[in-house]
Amino acid sequence: MAPRIGPVGEELQVPDKDAKAMVGTEDTPGSKASPNPQKLRPSVFHSIKFFVLCHSLLQLAQLMISGYLKSSISTVEKRFGLSSQTSGLLAAFNEVGNTALIVFVSYFGSRVHRPRLIGCGAILVTLAGILMTVPHFISEPYRYDRTSPADMPQDFEASLCLPSTKALASASSNSSCSSYTEARHLAVVGIMFTAQTLLGVGGVPIQPFGISYIDDFSHNSNSPLYLGILFAVTMMGPGMAYGLGSLMLRLYVDIDRMPEGGINLTSKDPRWVGAWWLGFLISAGAVALAAIPYFFFPKEMPKEKQELRFRRKGLAVSDPPVSKGEDSSSEQSPADSPEKKDNLAQIAPDLTVIQFIKVFPRVLLRTLRHPIFLLVVLSQVCMSSMAAGMATFLPKFLERQFSVTASYANLLIGCLTIPLAIVGIVVGGILVKRLRLGPVHCGTLCLLSALCCLVLSTPLFFMGCSSHQIAGISHQPGAQPGLELFPGCMESCSCPSDDFNPVCDSSSRVEYITPCHAGCRSRVVQEAPDKSQVFYTNCSCVAGGGPVPAGSCDSACGHLVLPFMILVSLGAALASVTHTPSFMLILRGVKKEDKTLAVGIQFMLMRVLAWMPSPVIHGSAIDTTCVYWAHSCGRQAVCRYYDHDLLRNRFIGLQFFFKTGSLACFALILAILRQQDKEERTKATIPNPGLQQQLLASEAKKEPEESRV
Repeated sequence: MAPRIGPVGEELQVPDKDAKAMVGTEDTPGSKASPNPQKLRPSVFHSIKFFVLCHSLLQLAQLMISGYLKSSISTVEKRFGLSSQTSGLLAAFNEVGNTALIVFVSYFGSRVHRPRLIGCGAILVTLAGILMTVPHFISEPYRYDRTSPADMPQDFEASLCLPSTKALASASSNSSCSSYTEARHLAVVGIMFTAQTLLGVGGVPIQPFGISYIDDFSHNSNSPLYLGILFAVTMMGPGMAYGLGSLMLRLYVDIDRMPEGGINLTSKDPRWVGAWWLGFLISAGAVALAAIPYFFFPKEMPKEKQELRFRRKGLAVSDPPVSKGEDSSSEQSPADSPEKKDNLAQIAPDLTVIQFIKVFPRVLLRTLRHPIFLLVVLSQVCMSSMAAGMATFLPKFLERQFSVTASYANLLIGCLTIPLAIVGIVVGGILVKRLRLGPVHCGTLCLLSALCCLVLSTPLFFMGCSSHQIAGISHQPGAQPGLELFPGCMESCSCPSDDFNPVCDSSSRVEYITPCHAGCRSRVVQEAPDKSQVFYTNCSCVAGGGPVPAGSCDSACGHLVLPFMILVSLGAALASVTHTPSFMLILRGVKKEDKTLAVGIQFMLMRVLAWMPSPVIHGSAIDTTCVYWAHSCGRQAVCRYYDHDLLRNRFIGLQFFFKTGSLACFALILAILRQQDKEERTKATIPNPGLQQQLLASEAKKEPEESRV
């Protein structure tokens, strides 16, 4: 999202002259240019309004495909046996390619054919989305009971307590390791990492070039409106990504190659894997369709003149605003020339790539030495780290903590959290504009919003419950004993170590990893019109022998999921209120000639310090709460069970830590702003005329700069 670097005045000379020539030709009496209908009715691809429409749809689709992986992160973990740290790194790789190239996009500026380069980036995003689905097609069909032989139903006798299961399990385990080797696993993971990197690279030119193109060829009064429409539409992209994930994860992963006998799984079963790959195909198709018009837009188009007719339709036509704008720009250029001599944005088109790389660190250090800029960026890094971790792992947290399906978790985030975050951004902008907040009041608004966000996150530590007992893995003081109730109840069983087919004894709330671990020797399927339910009977480790239903035990605090999400969403809205006022602090706190680079540096630092490391940090913290890991061919795979109390405390604790850091930064910003404001008032009330003359002389020297924040 770094802004384009390049002289706006030089870039607009050609379209402005063309537009002025066209206006002069039409207004000249006796001119013969009017009979040409092509000049009077330009193509739709010469309309900046149509470009705004196309770019809104493209950015919507691009953000949808970029955020879709976060909605299906737990499903990808189960399908390919990934830890949360690895899946967090996979989600962060979207930012690697983007961050590496964003500075060079600023260098190229308007040298390239921007619409065509946007279209090429969108095509690359499409190819990356298709590449992301390749692991599904090159992998074997998903077997939710890996110990079952191929000629039997997947969760039938292989998971029961039978003496012959031992030889059966060892043979099938060896065949599984021979068919799904470590090399194939590494290839699948490598393909996904490559696709995520290309997804970030393809998205590099889309937003910066689109914003600069709109700003260059729209009327000066229309540009804020167009950019507001653009951002309003694109902010719906992440919400649509979670909505798409909610729909796709209701479908079975192998919907294109279902087994003959069907499956006896429901979406609430912990072994359920949804059709994660289908969402990437749909999103890639949407990006491809949105990319087509960009290959027909011109490199430059006449500057929009509609605002002049809208504002002055009752006045004479002899005073065109185009000429007025040109005159004003020509009048400002001599006065601005002394202060633009050190402006990297102005001299960039005259530099080579090597010279640009040499000049950039100097401007970067000069900008980072500004205390307000540095503190605002650090506060935004904390907020972005919180948002990145929440967006990546909140669906998984809801699944584990409250026993909800992946589809329902995505639906809650897409319908509650994302819309309220958008509302928070809009409210922050309205408050800054309507109340005309200065720097001190902007800092106060940010501090109050961050404080309220921190207060709302405190009850989240207590909204949850402990893990239920898992036989052979966890035992809670005061809980009903599991295997200890019947010592030796499964001695005659040869249970496979890597099998996972959980059953729940609802009377004692004890969960067993497989029916074999519960000593179950028979299986009953209860047919129903909509779905079939599997029960296991003759269980020697269960009081009364059963029956026990297949699937994990439900959480005892599932009713808290809605209050939890309401607090999370309100906190996200309050955190989003700080977006616009903190952005205004940056724009008003750096030199005028460094504003363009300051915004670019801001987004680059947010990517490097927040969006890249935060998912990995959150994933590593989640992995430390695992109490039972699955193993595949001798390597550690996906986590089957977590300690719910540790998971809640560490996940919410990380969020609390980043919110506290943001609050501390805003407090320092407000203290510095008040101190500067106090010093300026003290200097203004000094009665000594000699000192007043010195102050006036010093203020005259500082006129080329922005006023101190």
